Amino acid sequence: METKAKSSLKVALEALRKEAKAALKAAATKEDLEAVRVEYLGRKGKITAMMRGLKDVSAEERPVIGALANEIQEALSAELDSKLEALQKEELGEKLKSETIDVTMPGTYRPMGGRHPLNKVIADICKIFAGMGFEVIDDDFCPEVETEYYNFEALNFPEHHPARDMQDTYYTNVGSNVLLRSQTSNAQIRYMENNPLPIRVVSPGRVYRNEEVNSRKFVLFHQLEGLLVDDGVRFSDLKGVLHEFTRQFFEGERPTRFRTSFFPFTEPSAEVDVQCIFCSGNGCHICGHLGWLEILGAGMVDPNVLQNVGIDPNQYTGFAFGMGIERLAMLKYSINDIRLFFNNDLRFLKQFKGF
Repeated sequence: METKAKSSLKVALEALRKEAKAALKAAATKEDLEAVRVEYLGRKGKITAMMRGLKDVSAEERPVIGALANEIQEALSAELDSKLEALQKEELGEKLKSETIDVTMPGTYRPMGGRHPLNKVIADICKIFAGMGFEVIDDDFCPEVETEYYNFEALNFPEHHPARDMQDTYYTNVGSNVLLRSQTSNAQIRYMENNPLPIRVVSPGRVYRNEEVNSRKFVLFHQLEGLLVDDGVRFSDLKGVLHEFTRQFFEGERPTRFRTSFFPFTEPSAEVDVQCIFCSGNGCHICGHLGWLEILGAGMVDPNVLQNVGIDPNQYTGFAFGMGIERLAMLKYSINDIRLFFNNDLRFLKQFKGF
C-alpha cells in the first residue's frame, strides 16, 4: 500500500513539474509569473497541497519523495527568477526605446539669476585692494550689533562728543550701550586688537543710520573700510593707493583730489573726489557743475585710536579710508535712485545679468 502511494505521489510530482514548466513558458508578463508562483509555489499552492500525501508513505521512502519535492521547488524557483529577469530586461529595453533622448536638440530654456549689483561692486572693490596687498576681513568677525565702545569710543568719539551727532544711530533694547553699527570702522578696532603689525585690511559690510529715505539716502546701506598701519606710512601712500583704486574701479585714468575735512578717528582728514565720470570735469547737473564727485573719506589714523588698541603712535603710523558701496555703484552704472538696490524689481536687476 505504502509503495503504491509512493509511486503515485512521485508520478504526480513529475506531472506537476511539467505542468508548472509549461505555465512558466507561457507566462508573458511579470503579472503572469506572479500568478504561476502563487499557484505552484505558494503556501496554498499545488506542490504544498500534494506534499500532504507524504503521511501515506513509509518512513523509509518519505525522504526520497521529500527530496524530489524540494528539487522540483528549487528548479521552478530558479526558472521563475530567470524568466523574471528576462522580462525585466525586455521591459527596460522597450522603455529605453520609447524614451530615447536626442542629445543634439537644444535644452529647455530656464532663465537664471545673476549677482546683485551691490555684491558685484563689493567683489570688484575687494579684488582691486587684494591686488594691492590688502586682506579682506570676514564680515562675521565684525558684528552688526555692536557696543558704543567699538562703534564710537575706541574710534576717538568720547561720550557727548558733538561728532556723534553726525550719525543718527539706532540703539537697541539689548542694553543701554548696544546699537546697530553706523560704520564698518568697528572692524578696524577689532582687527588691530587681535592681530600683529603690519596691518593691511579692507572690511565690507552693512551699516544702519536713521536717515530720511529718499533717492540718495536709505536706512540700510553698505560701506567698505580700509586700514593700513606700519612703520613709516605717509599721507602720500594713502593718495597713491586711492588714486590707483579709482583708476581700476572706473576702468580708466581718473583724476582725484583731496579736500580738507574732519573725522574724529583720522588726523589729518580729507574727503576724496573723483573727476566727474559723466562730464569728464566740464561740469553737469550730476556734479552740480563742479566737475567733481565725492566718493569717500580718508585720513591718517589718529594717534588716540592707535593708543586705544595698544599700538605706539610714536613708532607706527597708518591711514584709513571709508567708502559707500551704493554711491560707487550709482556712479559706475549711472543709477539715480539708491532705493532701486533694495526694491527687488526684476526689471532693474535683469540689467546686471552677465556683468
